[in-house]
Amino acid sequence: MQLKPEEILKKRWGYDTFKPLQKEAIEAALSGRDCLVVLPTGGGKSLCYQMPAAMGKGLVLVVSPLIALMDDQVAAAREAGLEADALHSNLKAAHRGAAWKRLAEGKTQLLYVSPERLLAGDILNEISGRLMLVAVDEAHCVSHWGHEFRPEYRRLTEALDQFPKAARMALTATATPVVQDDIRAQLGLRSPEILIGHPDRPNLIYRAFARRDQFKQVLEVARRHPGEGGIVYAQTRKDVERLAAKLKEEGVSSAPYHAGLSAEERRSAQDDFVNERLDVIVATIAFGMGIDRSNVRYVVHANTPRSVEHYQQESGRAGRDGLPAECALFFAASDLATHRYLAKKDANLTPERERAIERQLRDIGRYAVSPLCRHRLLTEHFGAPYPAQIAPAEAGVLADAAGHGCGACDVCLGETKGLSEEEALLTAKKVLSAAWRAEGRYGTGYVVNLLLGRVNDRMAGNGHDKLQVFGLLKDSGEASIRSWIDQLIVQDFLEVTEDGEYPLLRITEAGRGLCNGRGAVLLGMPVPPKVKGKKKSKALKKAAATFLQGDEELFEKLRALRRAIADKAGIPPYIIFHDSVLIEMAASKPQTLEDLSGIKGVGDKKLEKYGRLFLDIISGRP
Repeated sequence: MQLKPEEILKKRWGYDTFKPLQKEAIEAALSGRDCLVVLPTGGGKSLCYQMPAAMGKGLVLVVSPLIALMDDQVAAAREAGLEADALHSNLKAAHRGAAWKRLAEGKTQLLYVSPERLLAGDILNEISGRLMLVAVDEAHCVSHWGHEFRPEYRRLTEALDQFPKAARMALTATATPVVQDDIRAQLGLRSPEILIGHPDRPNLIYRAFARRDQFKQVLEVARRHPGEGGIVYAQTRKDVERLAAKLKEEGVSSAPYHAGLSAEERRSAQDDFVNERLDVIVATIAFGMGIDRSNVRYVVHANTPRSVEHYQQESGRAGRDGLPAECALFFAASDLATHRYLAKKDANLTPERERAIERQLRDIGRYAVSPLCRHRLLTEHFGAPYPAQIAPAEAGVLADAAGHGCGACDVCLGETKGLSEEEALLTAKKVLSAAWRAEGRYGTGYVVNLLLGRVNDRMAGNGHDKLQVFGLLKDSGEASIRSWIDQLIVQDFLEVTEDGEYPLLRITEAGRGLCNGRGAVLLGMPVPPKVKGKKKSKALKKAAATFLQGDEELFEKLRALRRAIADKAGIPPYIIFHDSVLIEMAASKPQTLEDLSGIKGVGDKKLEKYGRLFLDIISGRP
């Protein structure tokens, strides 16, 4: 007798109900219909194609560009009782041979491959006749308008068209409406079911501040999360090495990760991080890691990412378990200039792609500096309205300029104060006037000194210390003035141009118009949160209202057991149980296997394999 999807969900994965749109995606696949699935990170995309495989309807092929993740995904599927394998270039010969043998014998239910591996063609004959679903993960890679365009994704239909009876499922966490349309067209989705989840991640606290002292700001975030997992993104290899070394000096367990390291060094750093032997990994923005650790409690962008889509993907590595996590971005307009410069070095850059990159840079800049609710800005970027029903704000939470109060971003927490319309306009006019009087012949530093009233030989020689704008913002401080200049650049009132080897700050036509009463401007003033001493993790408090001090000690013992089991099995700890499962164990203290089976995330196979071991720790047995 065939079990229903809900029964399989409970039996294999230990959950009573599906997350939003999971069941709809599964039903589409089982009925042979194509579908486009856009769910935020942590929304459970993998279950959408693993469940059809678990129901024994045929082979499910998963196409993914993240080779580094495939073995972990296979391990997680096997923990749920699936016959899963991966075929990729990093696979050892013995494992590759065993995978081919299981595939040839018809035992494989779930097979992961990279696009390049699929297009090589040798797999196609082996899967012919058995294939019921092709799931294309990270489907945004197919789009020129997306943030991680990969040319080989455009060729996937060459393989897909050889299996006209197999359903197609395209999955991604980040896709604007334009990218969604491109995915449908490029993957040849046939009258697909369109399943678009809401992009908001309410468990994430977003913060965006002007960058003043890069390391100090990164360290402040790390100190808010002692002993917890974190990822720090930086723009250059040099920055990665420096930040990782300085964090280590301050007692933060950390390691660098970038393309300049050897394959062994990168593998070691990633393995240590995923297996919780390392708290923090510092990586270049440009080098994708494929990290799937579920209990990352913070992600810091020490430099600005290339797009809002990149930011949503990279910050989305935090809080995949649904528990609270922090995402901090430290912005400087110079980051955008660096991205622009690097993009133009690409010999294959088309005018279409260049326009897309310019739009992406403008959008991420506006996100970083606008004194508006970050959750709302991100949500609306992906074509969805911000929820009308917002959870009651915490005490002291301020509403943003549009009257919202998410209670989970720097603006709504009162850490960034939006200047009033009148004050913002007056401040902008002062900054723009200084740039205008400098005649576009000097850089940002010169204009900052002009507004602060700092005289030097060059300024005195130019007579600029006699201008009315000299010292006009001397009481505002350098950090605020630099932040306002960045905000005005992002809003197109100022621009940075190159003259030889020096960047010059110039007022734009829009800036002149603002000075003459045409247009509107938004400006914010950051008030960064103060770092307090070590305290109980917000994730622990949020997960169990009755969580006591003794429960935290038990939680750490359960984590130690989980790590020991994972190390012995050679798999990441989160594959055994997520933190949320251990937290519930520590709070509810189950005494029997039946009690333990009632905890979300404890399926039959895991109960059988690990139940007694965890019950022994809970009961205090050695």
